[in-house]
Amino acid sequence: MPALERLSQFTSARHKVLTHNIANLSTPYFKPRDLDVHSFQQAMANAVDKRRSRINPTAGPLEVQSTSQLDFQTDRLAVKAAPLNNNILFHDQNNRNVERTMQHLVENTMVHNMGIELLRSELNLLRMAMRGRV
Repeated sequence: MPALERLSQFTSARHKVLTHNIANLSTPYFKPRDLDVHSFQQAMANAVDKRRSRINPTAGPLEVQSTSQLDFQTDRLAVKAAPLNNNILFHDQNNRNVERTMQHLVENTMVHNMGIELLRSELNLLRMAMRGRV
């Protein structure tokens, strides 16, 4: 459950960054930003592996190491989105890519929805266990 909570925090933060990019597609000199999905995945994989090596792998919090863009705090995730410089620069000095931005937004939304559904499923299992109907 802690990993799913961190996943929903990351996808929520990335959604804000991506929608900010979409809102500013036609703004001159605007440089789109994004969060590095690979560094999030690596940080989570390391935290899960570290937790599995404990005597009781389900006890205690999930200790995730912060990265240059992601600051994992006790109950929230602080982010610093980095500018993207991988597109063609237009005459207004904007390096927008509408199709790629929309693709990232759709992928991020799908991952977020999957994480929320998995979290809902886990909570339903806990609810049934507490009622004694496992």
